[in-house]
Amino acid sequence: MTDTNSLHRKIFYSSLFAISMAYIESAVVVYLRQFLAPNGFQFPMIEIPARILITEVGREVATILLLFAYAKSVGRNSREVMAYFMLNFGIWDIWYYVWLKALLNWPATLLDWDILFLIPLPWIGPVLAPVLVALSLVLAGYIILRYETQNDPIRFKLTDWILEIVSGIIIILSFLIPNDFRITIALPESYPWWLFLVGLVFGWTVFIRRVLKRPSAEIK
Repeated sequence: MTDTNSLHRKIFYSSLFAISMAYIESAVVVYLRQFLAPNGFQFPMIEIPARILITEVGREVATILLLFAYAKSVGRNSREVMAYFMLNFGIWDIWYYVWLKALLNWPATLLDWDILFLIPLPWIGPVLAPVLVALSLVLAGYIILRYETQNDPIRFKLTDWILEIVSGIIIILSFLIPNDFRITIALPESYPWWLFLVGLVFGWTVFIRRVLKRPSAEIK
């Protein structure tokens, strides 16, 4: 079996893991919505009971740990662990919405608002925004793994990590700004797409720059 075939085999099973996890997550949401919003998910939201909120935060932490644990079990080095985590996270997030569409016929469009995360505060935004982030993670993770397979790794420097963290913070701010921490009051008037795109494009710029600065690429 060639290295490429082995990579695709690992990605297949990683995808199966992530898609299955996404179904479990979406099933939990089906139950929660039946309990908390029997007339349909919409803003303004009802106040979530404290016990349910704490349980949801714990579920989110457990999900991240599961994705990391799987990546750690299949990655041969820190770069592969990171890449598999990115790949699985992206696939999981995309299929989460696919399963919700299948089970609840929601979202009606990719511009419907959703609560994306609760840590440390609620993140909200149109479904399209996290889907674009997820697609970026899947593509970047795959690129990293392909170069690893070709023995031509992308070696990230400390400055790359710092800049990517800045990119992530910008994107997260775009999810926090429309919230104003009052999700039980009203639907936000708008989403700062400009800020989201600044973060996304900046992150890709840093990533592509590092890909192009691989030793083998510079030799060519």
